[in-house]
Amino acid sequence: MNRPLLDQGVPRSAAARLNEHGWNTVHVAEIGMHRATDAAILAHARADNRVCVTLDADFHTLLVTGGERGPSVIRIRKEGLDAAAIASLIQSIWPGIKVALELGAMVTVTNRAVRIRSLPVVNQP
Repeated sequence: MNRPLLDQGVPRSAAARLNEHGWNTVHVAEIGMHRATDAAILAHARADNRVCVTLDADFHTLLVTGGERGPSVIRIRKEGLDAAAIASLIQSIWPGIKVALELGAMVTVTNRAVRIRSLPVVNQP
């Protein structure tokens, strides 16, 4: 399921770089969603069986507050990455998070860790 949907903040050329390696990656600008709301992007990813890749915390917030089971979202929290670095990062972390993505997960990537939280998020008392 190497089917990322890259959000507007992610360089468009990162999709091309991933696709050169056999991935099925789409950038929101390629499908006329460059001005779409985060909720609309999530709905599209869910309908098209894609994993959202974003720099934006709002996607995780929408999943949590809506009690959603998907789509899975990868949030990159690393500063100053160009398209090549983002494509390389996605390729390097994907094997370790693939199963979680298939089941429904929120993934956060920082300089120090890759954190995975299963969906839906259930608040513990």
